[in-house]
Amino acid sequence: MDVQSDLDRLLFFEHARRTAESTYAKDPLDADNLTRWGGALLELSQFQNGPECVKMVKDAVSKLEEALEVNPKKHDALWCLGNAFTSQAFLTPDGDLSKGYFAKASQCFQQAVDEEPMNDLYVKSLEVTSKFLNAPDLHLELQKQAVSQQATAGGSSSQTKTSKKTKGSDLKYDIFGWVILAVGIVVWVGMAKSQAPPPPPR
Repeated sequence: MDVQSDLDRLLFFEHARRTAESTYAKDPLDADNLTRWGGALLELSQFQNGPECVKMVKDAVSKLEEALEVNPKKHDALWCLGNAFTSQAFLTPDGDLSKGYFAKASQCFQQAVDEEPMNDLYVKSLEVTSKFLNAPDLHLELQKQAVSQQATAGGSSSQTKTSKKTKGSDLKYDIFGWVILAVGIVVWVGMAKSQAPPPPPR
């Protein structure tokens, strides 16, 4: 993706986040708004590094769980929450902890599929997460690759080390980036619906 499209995405999801925040002040029990807010935070997390990224994903989880308290059968919130847990799994170096996140993600995706069995995106998300859940070596291998890239930062200057370390960290963010890409579509469609002009009178 080029810099301009990244900037456009950043501005779009920042606007979605702010809109959701102000809507929440007026109606904290709007499950659609909470889902958009959580989805926007999840998308914005891709533009953050390290602890900021992790914090933003946690905030997304919080908003999505809040949406599900209002409407436990809200399939798009379940699906977004599954993506948030998947992101947490990829951001966690601890194998046992990441397996717990994959398990939570799988449960959310299963519930989303139960609510919308014909939704191919939900079914595919469940399949992919099940692979990571049933083959923890995949997650371990990704973590090893990130660590080995950081370890090969043997350059003499600290700038080279920082550059290599950043590449290792970038790998993790790239891996989970594809998982939450479609969340943006859900947020965008939700925003479009919420801001659409009313139909003309007949």
